[in-house]
Amino acid sequence: MNRRFVWLAVCMALSVIGSFIKLPTFVGSIALDSAPALVAAAVLGPQAGATVAGLGHFISAYIGGWPLGPFHWLVACEMAVLGALFAAMYGRGWRFGGAIAFFVGNVFLAPLPLVVAFGWPLVIAVIPPLSVATAMNILIAMAVMPSVVRLAAKVGGKAPHA
Repeated sequence: MNRRFVWLAVCMALSVIGSFIKLPTFVGSIALDSAPALVAAAVLGPQAGATVAGLGHFISAYIGGWPLGPFHWLVACEMAVLGALFAAMYGRGWRFGGAIAFFVGNVFLAPLPLVVAFGWPLVIAVIPPLSVATAMNILIAMAVMPSVVRLAAKVGGKAPHA
């Protein structure tokens, strides 16, 4: 079995587990599902980061009881872009810049399309819990990434992306 596929499967499984760890907010899809996506992005690159981030959002939304309609497709695409962006920045050595870009994109830019259907009050109300969840996801990922990158390098001879 391909090592990259195994790493991707482990990160996806951890994203599913993280999607069950919800923050107690009025939005049921805010969870700790992004940390494994950031780790996948750092270890495996933009495609893996995008895949785990996008699918992780779908799973988190589904577990949270949300219908998987057009807005969740949009959010999943946004998460995929943010995962790929983080991977690109991380791969160039801009680790903290990537974390900041992910935070700003996830907290302030990704909710903007929701204004059309739900209005500014919902978007403004979602920013504080989304800020906390995003910060937690980033801190978890940044804490474990050095160890995971070293493990990937040890097992595979070199880290696949980092």
